[in-house]
Amino acid sequence: MSSINIDQDSRGQGRGYSYEVLHQPSFSLAVLQLQAEQSIQAEAGAMVSMSANVELQSQMKGGLFGAIKRAAGGESAFISTFTARGGPGEVTLAPGAPGDVAGIELSGRPFFVQSSSYLAGDASLTVDTKWGGAKSFFSGEGLFVLMVQGQGLLLVSSFGAIHRKRLQAGERYIVDTGHLVAWEGTTQYTLRKAASGFFRSMMSGEGIVAEFTGPGEILIQTRNLAALAGLLRPFFPSQGGGSGGFNFNLGG
Repeated sequence: MSSINIDQDSRGQGRGYSYEVLHQPSFSLAVLQLQAEQSIQAEAGAMVSMSANVELQSQMKGGLFGAIKRAAGGESAFISTFTARGGPGEVTLAPGAPGDVAGIELSGRPFFVQSSSYLAGDASLTVDTKWGGAKSFFSGEGLFVLMVQGQGLLLVSSFGAIHRKRLQAGERYIVDTGHLVAWEGTTQYTLRKAASGFFRSMMSGEGIVAEFTGPGEILIQTRNLAALAGLLRPFFPSQGGGSGGFNFNLGG
């Protein structure tokens, strides 16, 4: 059975570049060495540093309609392209949240990435935004995914570590949508509430889940950013100025 081809030593070669992931697994940094006049594409805002001869261009991927779909998927409407001019150059990339980065070698088959987990990829890859389901969207927990196609390097990020789950043909498995990173196109999925019935679902504390059917492999992140935000919310002052938060006295 096929599985996701992750570079186990966290380094590899691409068309006109090499890469290495450092400081794993909690504060990962992807370091890319570009050959002269070679490019890599990344999510807008992912750049940490770069050589002075690297040119950065931001554009609406897929034109206006593509940008609207990317924005609807919770991403930036723009995508960044880094090109080394006049000689080799270095670019370092990192996700916004602490966690891991994995380098995946795509071989032409469709591959799905949860929208916030896309970090960077080979400039030849085709990235298209898909919508996970109307019911989940109207409940406020829409699952937006990117369908990535082509051959080359794909860098994905996780909040926490990455757990791999391989499914046999016909095997069913349920994952909270807040813990999804990526999965193979051979794996089918549907979205539903975690518990049957509105009251049971509310009391369970769980939201929308994805039910997968194999064959294929799923990448799962061990932490949920939305859950962390919920835990921290009581410790921040409310905008309305009510009680329950911190009171900041700036003097005067």
